[in-house]
Amino acid sequence: MRNTARYASLAAAGLLALSSLTACANDAARSTADTGSDSGDGKGESVKIMVGGLDKVIYLPAMLTQRLGYFNAEGLNVQLLSEPAGVQAETALVSGQVQGAVGFYDHTLDLQVKGKSVESVVQFSRAPGEVEVVSNKAAGSLTSPRDFKGRKLGVTGLGSSTDFLTKYLAVKNGVNVSAFTPVAVGAGPTFIAALQNGAIDGGMTTDPTVATILDKKAGKVLIDMRTPEGSQKALGGPYPSSSLYMQTDWVNGHKDTVQKLVNAFVKTLKWMSAHGADEIAAKMPADYSQGDKTLYAQAIKSSLPMFTDDGVMPRGGPETVEKVLKSFNPDIKNAKVDLSRTYTTEFVDAAK
Repeated sequence: MRNTARYASLAAAGLLALSSLTACANDAARSTADTGSDSGDGKGESVKIMVGGLDKVIYLPAMLTQRLGYFNAEGLNVQLLSEPAGVQAETALVSGQVQGAVGFYDHTLDLQVKGKSVESVVQFSRAPGEVEVVSNKAAGSLTSPRDFKGRKLGVTGLGSSTDFLTKYLAVKNGVNVSAFTPVAVGAGPTFIAALQNGAIDGGMTTDPTVATILDKKAGKVLIDMRTPEGSQKALGGPYPSSSLYMQTDWVNGHKDTVQKLVNAFVKTLKWMSAHGADEIAAKMPADYSQGDKTLYAQAIKSSLPMFTDDGVMPRGGPETVEKVLKSFNPDIKNAKVDLSRTYTTEFVDAAK
């Protein structure tokens, strides 16, 4: 009885600590969202875009486009806002707080079966850019998704793309989604703290969090999906992830503005394909490197293969995403998804 009480007390203390860490991260995200990031001169058409973590390398084209001056060159006054998870960026979009969201393409399928018409207008990537890491303590027994049963696995947020991909990897390897516990721990310091203090056994995250975990020797890589090859191995095909997606009605009513946004992003993707990680890192805000420019450049280098160079949806990509979501999501599994309404190539074709 005494031991049971002790374990319960320790668990409660761990949850309280994690809640405090997560609250701090959310407060920071809200502060960023309140002030935004606007390097424009206040002139031109105003557009608000919510990003599921501005400092995440998977969403790097958003801030880089602004830093390169491409929004301004198109006559746009873009305000970039930030939330810690893509699912929160999705919420901001469908509630009308912003005109666009930079997040994973898979949200467009999820929203369609919920009666919301949202489409990707430019595709940044062809692989998830995600990595499943395990804590040093769990590494000996957690060696593949087959070992997810009974584990606490970190995701950025419940209903996020990291949550989706974790569930797919489990189901693909014979583990029911009810057999493990997803824990919303955000990214960056909150994710790393959860990994180190045992609040999670492992979890899915992106660079620069991955680079920091490896540098601190706080965990090990289990599954790497930062490259097209890694995506093929883990998911069975290209997996279009980070994108700019918008409500279809808004797109149809503001085609000139959408075209300018896509023009700017395609310029950035082409610029990225012609420059190295060090050059890209040098263009980003200084605080993104968290005091270690070399480590930050390495984080970018590790994730660069995920990005497209033209903003075009990769062939077969939507079908891979649909297969992944249908494997565990009963709402999508039992619904007819019209993939042609989840993305458009109209604007990237014109940008080329």
